[in-house]
Amino acid sequence: MHDIDIETIKKNMNLADKIYIFDTTLRDGEQAPGVALTVDEKIQIAQKLDKLGVDKIEAGFPASSPGEIKACNEIKNSVDATTVGLARTVIKDINAVLDADLDYMHTFIGTSPLHRKYKLKMDKEKIIETAINAVEYGKDHGLTVEFSCEDATRTERDFLFETYRSVVDSGADFLNLPDTVGVLIPAITRPLIADLKSEFNTPISVHFHNDFGLATANTLTAIEEGANQAHVTINGIGERTGNSSLEELVVVLHAAYGIDLDIDSTQLYSISEFVGKMTGIKMPVNKPIVGDNAFAHESGIHVHGILNNALTYEPISPELVGHSRRIVIGKQTGAHALKSKLKQYHIDLNDEQFERVFKQIKELGDKGKTITDDDLRALAVTEVSSAKKTPIKLIDLELFSGSSSSPTAKVKLEIDGIEKEKSATGVGPVDAALNAIRYLIQNTTDIELEEYNLEAINGGTDALADVFVISSDSHGNKSKGIATNDDIVMASILAVIDSINKMLLIQRANK
Repeated sequence: MHDIDIETIKKNMNLADKIYIFDTTLRDGEQAPGVALTVDEKIQIAQKLDKLGVDKIEAGFPASSPGEIKACNEIKNSVDATTVGLARTVIKDINAVLDADLDYMHTFIGTSPLHRKYKLKMDKEKIIETAINAVEYGKDHGLTVEFSCEDATRTERDFLFETYRSVVDSGADFLNLPDTVGVLIPAITRPLIADLKSEFNTPISVHFHNDFGLATANTLTAIEEGANQAHVTINGIGERTGNSSLEELVVVLHAAYGIDLDIDSTQLYSISEFVGKMTGIKMPVNKPIVGDNAFAHESGIHVHGILNNALTYEPISPELVGHSRRIVIGKQTGAHALKSKLKQYHIDLNDEQFERVFKQIKELGDKGKTITDDDLRALAVTEVSSAKKTPIKLIDLELFSGSSSSPTAKVKLEIDGIEKEKSATGVGPVDAALNAIRYLIQNTTDIELEEYNLEAINGGTDALADVFVISSDSHGNKSKGIATNDDIVMASILAVIDSINKMLLIQRANK
C-alpha cells in the first residue's frame, strides 16, 4: 500500500497471536433507537455472520424476554460460531443465559463514579462483591465468562484494575473494556491497554462506542497494544452513534496491517445491505467500505485515472468487499468517463452528437441537477433519435365524456409506419387515452408509467401544461418523456409517447 515497511512497524507492536471478532450486531446493534428484530430476522443475520466467519456472536440479552431466550437458543443451534448471551451481574439474568442453553456469558456492572452513585447506588466494595458472585455463579454452572466494567473509561484507574483483578481471581475468561460513552482517544487507549496486558494474563477484549467518531481508531490502537478481541457491529450500528464497524476493522487490518482474520471479506457489502434492510438503518452514501459512494467516481481527472488503473484513486478493489465500481455522471465528468458509460450502454454517437450530449450534461450540472444513468441514456438516445424516424407518432386523439358515461378516448397511432386505432375508457380522459395507447403498443413493447408530474408554466386558466413522465419496462429500463401543450390531456399523451419512443430506442440499442 505504501513505501513504509509495515512488517518493520509491526515488530514494535504487541499484536496478539490470534485476534477474535466478537460481533454484537444482534445485541448492541439492536439497541439502536428504532430497531427491533424478530426471532427469524435475528437467526437470518446470525447465519450470515457465521458464514462471514466471525468467531463469536452476541445473540442478545436473554433476560429481557422469553422471545429473546428462544432467539438465543435457536441461534446457537443454527451456527458454528460461539453464541454469547448478555447478563447483568444478577442471578436471574445468568439463569436466563442458562435457560437459553448457551455456553458463553458476557456479564457486566457499572464501575464509574457516575454509575455507582446515580444508577446502582452501590459503593466500591458492593460492586466488587456483586461482580465476584456473578462470575463465580457463571463458572460454577459451566459457562465461559467474559466480564465488563461498564463505563470503564470513566472509572478511576485503581478501582478499575482492582475490579478486574477480583474477577480474574474468580475465574473470568475474558476481561472486556467498554468505552461506554465513546470518550476515548487513541493517546489514552494505548497506555491503558498496555497496562492491562502487563497486569493480566487473561485475554483482553475491547468494546468501543463511536460518539467522537473514533471507535475504529481506538480499536486498532488497542489491537496494536495486544488486545485479543474486538467487539464490533455490522455497519457500526448500536446505541447512539454506534460501535466500532466490523467491515472497517476487518478491511483495515487486512489491507493496512496484513492481518488475516479468516473473514470472507467478499461478503461484507451484501451483509451490510441485508442488515440495513432488516434494521431499517440505511447507510450514508459516504460510509467507508460499504457506502454507495465508496467506489464511485465523478471527477474527470479521477475517472481518467481509474479507467487506466483503478488503484490510482482506490485504496482497495471493490471486489475485495463484494462491492462494485460506479462512474457517476455530473458537471465534473470528463470525456473519458462519458465515453466509457456510453460504451457500457452500447450507444454509439458520432463526434457532433457526443459533444452535444457532453454539453447538455455540463449545463444540467451547473444548474445543480443530478444526472442519473437513466438521464444519460435518455439524453443519448434522444440525440440518436433526432437523426432517426421515431417509431411511434400520434396521428389523432378524440375524447368523449358525459355525466352518465365513463370518459372515452379514441387514439390513432402510427407504429413503425403502420396506423392503428383504439378506443378505451378510464377514470378520466388522460387515463382513457393511456389505456388506449397501452393496447395499441402491447405487441411492440411492455411499459408501465412509474411517475407522472404536471405543472402549469404560467398562471391563468389558459396556462401551458408541462408534463414529465417516467416509464419502465420488464427489463428494468427506464425512460423519461417531456411535453408542453395548452391542453393537459394532449401534453400528457405526447409526454408518454416521447418516453415510449425513447424506451424503444433503448431496447433496440441493447439488442
